[in-house]
Amino acid sequence: MKVYTYSQARQKLADVLEESKKEEVIIRRRKGDSYAIIPRSVNAERSPFDVPCLKRKLKRQEILEAIRESRERS
Repeated sequence: MKVYTYSQARQKLADVLEESKKEEVIIRRRKGDSYAIIPRSVNAERSPFDVPCLKRKLKRQEILEAIRESRERS
């Protein structure tokens, strides 16, 4: 974990951001406030509807029955 003062981080922002990809980076202000720099991964921009598939060997009839059952409950 690397710790920078606010002034250091401001002067070397590009370097600080690149370093945050490899390890945790903390920026401390004079008053004692601390901030962690965490890079957003590409996966964070995925759609919430993009879910992994289930590895099930269901037959067409089983899927249709499950849909009918769920619609009957509504």
